[in-house]
Amino acid sequence: MKTNWRIPVLAVASSAVLLTGCQYPNGDPNYTGTGALTGGALGAATGAVLAGPRNAGAGALIGGALGAITGGIIGSGMDEEQRERLRAQAPQTYVRVEQGQPLGLADIKALAQAHVSDEVIINQIQSTHSVYHLSSADIIDLHNAGVSDRVIDFMINTQNSPDAAAATSTTVVVQEPPPPPPAETVVVAPAPGYVWIDGEWVWRGHWVWVAGHWAPPPPGYHIWVHGYWYHGPRGWHHVPGHWR
Repeated sequence: MKTNWRIPVLAVASSAVLLTGCQYPNGDPNYTGTGALTGGALGAATGAVLAGPRNAGAGALIGGALGAITGGIIGSGMDEEQRERLRAQAPQTYVRVEQGQPLGLADIKALAQAHVSDEVIINQIQSTHSVYHLSSADIIDLHNAGVSDRVIDFMINTQNSPDAAAATSTTVVVQEPPPPPPAETVVVAPAPGYVWIDGEWVWRGHWVWVAGHWAPPPPGYHIWVHGYWYHGPRGWHHVPGHWR
């Protein structure tokens, strides 16, 4: 009867963990972490109860470890349901996700069509350091495939991420001049506040035209300064575009 007071403590501790849960650094829920945290709390409290007053510390430690392992498995089970659905519908995308490879537009559409949550899709984009330069046609295509506005906005803003900055900060010198820019049609903006970013030539072992597109400016910025190529002593150099 002396240990009855621990039962309410156990209930309160487990309820607090369930309500708060774990999050990734971007604020999205981490189901595996929440499961481990919940299991650890329950295991520690239960271990302390079962071990009695004299061995409560050791009992809590052992119970917490076992509970965390069990809880982690339960948390992984929540994500596993989504993974199994993706593996059945889009095996190539599943392999890229499991191997941590950058995800293309087709992969994002496959994730959405497999009913993978926005939180998981965004976490996969972050963890694989995927960067997108979406054209208006890409945005419409993603919408039609069932990709949410939240995910599309996140994809658009990857071009302002540190990964994109690292990719463009490398000095590129090309011996041949870029071709003349093709004529572009500026389509209607997908939403108020978007800014049109002109297309430009990029060098990827050969010249590749990146079509113009609409994009929402990052917080505190309003104008897109277009990038350009200039001819220097060693060849053609690229100055990347940027927001201001």
